Amino acid sequence: MQPVNRLINPRIKALKILVVDDEPYMRKVTRTILAAIGVTNILEAADGATGLEMAETQRPDLLIVDWEMPLIDGQQFVQMIRTPGQFPVPDTPIIILSAHSDQWRVMESARIGANEFVRKPVLIKTLGDRIASILSKPKPTVTLKGYCGPAPRLVSPIGVLPPDRAVIT
Repeated sequence: MQPVNRLINPRIKALKILVVDDEPYMRKVTRTILAAIGVTNILEAADGATGLEMAETQRPDLLIVDWEMPLIDGQQFVQMIRTPGQFPVPDTPIIILSAHSDQWRVMESARIGANEFVRKPVLIKTLGDRIASILSKPKPTVTLKGYCGPAPRLVSPIGVLPPDRAVIT
């Protein structure tokens, strides 16, 4: 066992995680993966509205949310959680799950405040690594106009270097 795992594994086991997905099979798969990495307190919601209610009343340590759901989709869900004054714990870490990994979706999930984006089908190692990353390297929380959550990542278009990394020839 690696030193980081010895420190992270007890924290993973202590987590209360809420899985919000409209597909019963995907909730079962996600629950099985979480159990395999040691999570014992797993809550489930079959839609965004129920997920928001459960997130408020149950106060999970981590939210795993599907991107595509009817009525309140993953994007709207994250935005509601991240709106100051609307949700009691707006900096709760969020992992977005999606069968679609289009670049715009990945960038949008980061822009609205998701801590991580994971493509379906989900692998045990991938989800475990993302949870360990959230626990071991938490992003600072910021409150901006209409947003409270992890500090936004610096995102630049592919092939464009930031000014401090530009190459002068």
